[in-house]
Amino acid sequence: MGEIVEDSLVASLKGGFIVSCQALEEEPLYGAEVMAAMAAAAEEGGAVAIRANTPVDIASIKRKCKLPVIGLFKKNYPGSEVYITPTMREIREIAEAGADLLAFDATRQPRPNGETLEAFVAAIRRAYPRLRLVADVSTFEEGVAAMALGIDLVSTTLSGYTPYSPQQERPDIALVARLAELGRTPVLAEGRIWTPEECVACLRSGAHAVVVGTAITRPQEITKRFVRAIRGALQADRA
Repeated sequence: MGEIVEDSLVASLKGGFIVSCQALEEEPLYGAEVMAAMAAAAEEGGAVAIRANTPVDIASIKRKCKLPVIGLFKKNYPGSEVYITPTMREIREIAEAGADLLAFDATRQPRPNGETLEAFVAAIRRAYPRLRLVADVSTFEEGVAAMALGIDLVSTTLSGYTPYSPQQERPDIALVARLAELGRTPVLAEGRIWTPEECVACLRSGAHAVVVGTAITRPQEITKRFVRAIRGALQADRA
């Protein structure tokens, strides 16, 4: 196993907990000030970084919170399923908003305008050589390909969100372990992590840090889980 060489920012995340503060336009907590308050609460709770969507939210969070921000910008383009920071336009906007790290879709799905992942990463490096890059992947092969491009961090964010990756309710800890075993690039565990126990399991499997969003910052989804559990228990009691 090779030795991972880390810079100071990447090293500062090691063994830490990252909170994803995101809300879509149709959700009750949508709004930059709300997300900034979420980020401040996460900082107070001991998070080591924030993951945030849109330039407006990133800028607001940077004003209120001292933690490094993993920035992304979700956009849909015709003919492509890639939506997490899909083009250089989104990269530029989140970089200018103050993101410390740039997260983007690094899956093998077709990119907007037929651009290759290799060309996209090269363009980012030319424009923003000092910013760290986070590759969101869905499979082991995608993670390996991202590592070959010299990405700073590989995240399992999209496992289960591409049609060819494992469709499961629990976090893809096996993917975390396989990528971490390579010893090449630090791995972020993200996706369907609901409990502290699952966080610890990810870290023990080799994750550099763990990212959790919905279980903390989307109360409507948290409420749904409680409601489903209650209804299921009541139905079972009546049976």
